[in-house]
Amino acid sequence: MASIALTLCFISVASLLLSLSQLAFLGKQVQLPLHAEQILQKCYMLHAKPGPPSNFHQRTESDRFVQGTHATLIRNASIWTGDQEITQGNILLDKGIIKFVGHASPSMFNKFKDLVTLDAGGSWVTPGIVDLHSHLGVGSAPYLSGAGDTNSLKGPVLPWLRSLDGLNTHDDAYRLSISGGVTTANVLPGSANAIGGQAFVIKLRPTAERSPSSMLLEPPYTLNGTHVDPTLPPRWRQMKHACGENPSRVYGNTRMDTFWAFRQAYDTARQIKEQQDAYCARALAGEWEDLGEFPDNLQWEALVDVLRGRVKVHTHCYETVDLDDFVRLTNEFQFPIAAFHHAHETYLVPGTLKQAYGITPAAALFATNARYKREAYRGSEFAPRILAENGIDVVMKSDHPVLNSRFLLYEAQQAYLYGLPANLALASVTSTPARIMGQDHRIGFVREGYDADLVVWDSHPLALGTTPQQVWIDGIPQLSEPAVASKPVSFQQVPRAPNFDLEAAAAIKYEGLPPLMPKKAKDLVVFANVSSIYVPDGVGGVMSVADIGERGVVALRKGVVQCWGAAACASEFASQDVEWIDLEGGSVAPGLISYGSPLGLDEIQGESSTHDGTVFDPLTGSIPSILAGSELIKASDGLQFAGRDTLLAYRAGVTAGVTAPSSGGLIAGLSTAFSTGAAHKLEDGAVIQDVAALHVQIGHSKRGPSVSTQIAALRNILLGDKSSTTLAEVAKGTIPLVVQVQNADIIASLIELKKEIRTRTGTDIQLTISGAAEAHLLAKELGEAGVGVILTPSRPFPDVWESKRILPGPPLTNESAITTLLAHGVTVGIGTAEQWSARNTRFDIAWAALESFDRISKEQALALASVNLEKLLGVKPSGALGDLVVTRGGTVLDSEAKVVGIISARRGIVDLI
Repeated sequence: MASIALTLCFISVASLLLSLSQLAFLGKQVQLPLHAEQILQKCYMLHAKPGPPSNFHQRTESDRFVQGTHATLIRNASIWTGDQEITQGNILLDKGIIKFVGHASPSMFNKFKDLVTLDAGGSWVTPGIVDLHSHLGVGSAPYLSGAGDTNSLKGPVLPWLRSLDGLNTHDDAYRLSISGGVTTANVLPGSANAIGGQAFVIKLRPTAERSPSSMLLEPPYTLNGTHVDPTLPPRWRQMKHACGENPSRVYGNTRMDTFWAFRQAYDTARQIKEQQDAYCARALAGEWEDLGEFPDNLQWEALVDVLRGRVKVHTHCYETVDLDDFVRLTNEFQFPIAAFHHAHETYLVPGTLKQAYGITPAAALFATNARYKREAYRGSEFAPRILAENGIDVVMKSDHPVLNSRFLLYEAQQAYLYGLPANLALASVTSTPARIMGQDHRIGFVREGYDADLVVWDSHPLALGTTPQQVWIDGIPQLSEPAVASKPVSFQQVPRAPNFDLEAAAAIKYEGLPPLMPKKAKDLVVFANVSSIYVPDGVGGVMSVADIGERGVVALRKGVVQCWGAAACASEFASQDVEWIDLEGGSVAPGLISYGSPLGLDEIQGESSTHDGTVFDPLTGSIPSILAGSELIKASDGLQFAGRDTLLAYRAGVTAGVTAPSSGGLIAGLSTAFSTGAAHKLEDGAVIQDVAALHVQIGHSKRGPSVSTQIAALRNILLGDKSSTTLAEVAKGTIPLVVQVQNADIIASLIELKKEIRTRTGTDIQLTISGAAEAHLLAKELGEAGVGVILTPSRPFPDVWESKRILPGPPLTNESAITTLLAHGVTVGIGTAEQWSARNTRFDIAWAALESFDRISKEQALALASVNLEKLLGVKPSGALGDLVVTRGGTVLDSEAKVVGIISARRGIVDLI
């Protein structure tokens, strides 16, 4: 239809020019401008809507096809096409597009020379992952000040800026994101400004041209304005807007200021649009006299295109007040919005979204990343489900590098586990974002005529830890010699999602802040239908209890295990007041520990009034005299209990947090271990251990002293005056020294420092390296020196120069950092960098085991976030078994399982979740 309309446009232009020439012949002098035909074509095209040509799917070759690329046949694949499943199907890729999808005999493909054939063996194939919200290339990895091009700070309204102009082709993250199946990304400017500029869609594969322009997918025909090819429909443009805290914080404004800036900008664009429409009305009527030049404006042309409905507007907008403001803006100036991004409160006001002008915007969400600032405080893991139930399109996005887009599929997996239907979860990172950005005619689906962007996965794409076996972009395989781990057969099926109906309803009822404190069980509790029990083995590891039986029970009195095994073990309690709980094949395992974030010290990261603050740094500033010569700062003095992230972690099986004081300098202070389920500090068992370890951090900083100065200071602390009792204990090896450091060269200096101290004093300090992105390079040396490692985060990313040399793991490398360190006898734990992610610890350790090629057992995986962290952080085990986590429908390592209880002999309780 678009081509027909454009043909009619040319006929109309020609007819009009003919009629004007006839008027001149009849004596009515009409002086036509030299470029009258082009002017009339431009006027007609102002009202043309974006989209592909009507014959787009008749193409035989992609505009991105690379000569010499062999045709590829994928056989025996389980295919999710973007909206349906095909069992044991075939897919033919040729000339950069998908030529065939379905069931076919081998003879159909005999005509192809040098055909590359891959037998998928029933593995799942999906469209390539599409990231609707990314800063790849403009927020580059590793971060360097010379390549920080996410935001301009030249004013709150900058629609003339373009992310393409800052796109760095040397970003280390392209390769990593491709290894997670990401094939396309919408590269947005940042959210510092109300209108941040124009976004561009890219394919992630490297090109022969090595240029940013060669990565673009269907950019405007001329990148420098609204000009279009008059023979074709215009292409969709993309633009970034932002509401709320970000522009307010950057410019010292209020929301009132920001929305006045929006209204001023759109009023300027409206006036230009009206001038253009009036100009064209005269031109089309033949009123050429004194008409002048077409009223264009290079600064504002993109915003004028928004008003003409030719731009996909992506708006960073969190909470109800901002959503309502922006919906009113769309109606005042009559333009559609493609999606609200982050959108943490959209699930509370779906009706507001439906009032937007023209179309209902999608919601582009994180799965569990919330509460990091006030406007994200009511974010809910049930938002995707609730929005879908209200007919709102759901997109899961990365905001890379806020979340590493390599693991964007993980966001969809979590959304599914919390109730988003499987087909919508898969669509949320494939076909739905493709449609929202106006590219669903060529990406986001496995269909004939679409771009050959595909992923073959090693397990069902909604199974935890699923990893690409191969990724194609434009029909070109992106992984050379991929490392593919063997997954359980059950992982080829869509996992069973736990039932969270009550929790989802509570999220709405309490406007995003449902009560999180657990319910206390009766003194006597029996968990029935227990399939497995894992407990500390007493010598630093975790063991499985072999004698539990198929339908075992665990009986407890005030949190203390009375017996486990066959049902008969609980028979003596039959006549007493017992609370029986069916675990439906569930499990009991050690309670998990969270370390690495300010969990228990911060409530809202972006609000200083809600957290403990930072300690003074003796290397960069003076210490107040009242603190001079005193003992080190203790985190236990600043603990905050019953925070939302803390309780969400508790409800996910994290029973303890180990937190150090926050510091921007060398010495952080003394960490504490605390119960994540306690209501306040004076409750029995709330503080597990007042002092755990001494924490310092060493690294490169433009503000602080040199690395060598920092290590010299640490040497003096450990070898010098021991007037501090705690420092003396550290020097004697009684209390661990935990050093936050990423770089392998600095880690090497710390290993030498440990040896130096042993040589000079005869004592062996307990040294633990935290962060440790490059620790795998020194695995052998760390093992020989007896230095432990806490990988934070557990899946590394080269966000800064000191973390550049990561070991990414499958499919890029056979080994991961965890397996490499364990192979050399290093005690390894895992940590989390931000407190919101503490709740996902169980998934982190399960993932480590799944990608280990069976080198990490379930027991070893559980140890990564329990007994290993106790050892590395100096936390003394409490009792024989410690805290235990109870799951229904599987183990704590299974995504299908739901945490339903916490057993705490230390606190004398069983909490029910």
